[in-house]
Amino acid sequence: MEYANHLNEYAPACSAARIDEEVARIRAIAAERNYRTEVYKFCYSAIDLTTLSCNDSVASVTEFARKAAEFYVKYPHIPNVVSICVYPAFVDTVGLAVDGTSMRITSVGGGFPASQTFLEVKALEVAMAVENGADEIDIVLNVGKMLTGAYDEAANEVEVIRAEMDEDIVLKVIIESGALKTPELIRKASLLSMFAGADFIKTSTGKIDVAATPEAAVVMCQAIRDYYEKTGRKVGFKAAGGVRTPEEAALYYTIVEEVLGKEWLTTDLFRIGASSAANNLLSAIEGHEVKYY
Repeated sequence: MEYANHLNEYAPACSAARIDEEVARIRAIAAERNYRTEVYKFCYSAIDLTTLSCNDSVASVTEFARKAAEFYVKYPHIPNVVSICVYPAFVDTVGLAVDGTSMRITSVGGGFPASQTFLEVKALEVAMAVENGADEIDIVLNVGKMLTGAYDEAANEVEVIRAEMDEDIVLKVIIESGALKTPELIRKASLLSMFAGADFIKTSTGKIDVAATPEAAVVMCQAIRDYYEKTGRKVGFKAAGGVRTPEEAALYYTIVEEVLGKEWLTTDLFRIGASSAANNLLSAIEGHEVKYY
């Protein structure tokens, strides 16, 4: 399908200077009203708890998932993380560990993190992850195609992969905003991903030097807002890569609150991809250092 022509239906991105001003405004709001326990609790509950390491194993992932599944026993006053995010080969491992809980299973796929393999391989990997029990799939938009202007090719890959899963499977498309760099490319990648069927757009893989930034988040949320105004379809936002402190999590919460509104502040429409942030949020909530994970 031709997607690039639809970009003309949307205004261009705001200038970098205007985005900087908006981030400064939202930072002040976050510090004034959202550096607080209730926001930290919500941010914790919006986490896709992530382990994507070369030394992951059945044993380590089982222990990781087991601790997440048992979290409510020790901390019944804190809503648990929404999902566990792993490589495709560990989807069934997580499934065994969280069986009987409401926790969702997220799998990266489609040649994560570079998205540089055959489309057939990407589609098969995603299909296998879903077959093994993944509830949600995080794929990477082809950055090379975006940087060279092959917008239809990049979006069509998303469309093909979307076709490998039922409608109830959540598809998150990572635009790798740190590689795209400019507000205009970040906006185009966001819109193209939504045109092609993304349920969420996500900042980063966390595998390159520049991961999530507030500036990229503002551009992405503005794209979500504009897409919703034209189509009536709500797409979620996920900040991932480099989100470590409670204040950083609260800042992304505030960006969503300010640009998209409070109706986006649910775990169906807002996520944080994190590992170290979990302990830091727990420490802020409890008022002392916590090293649960």
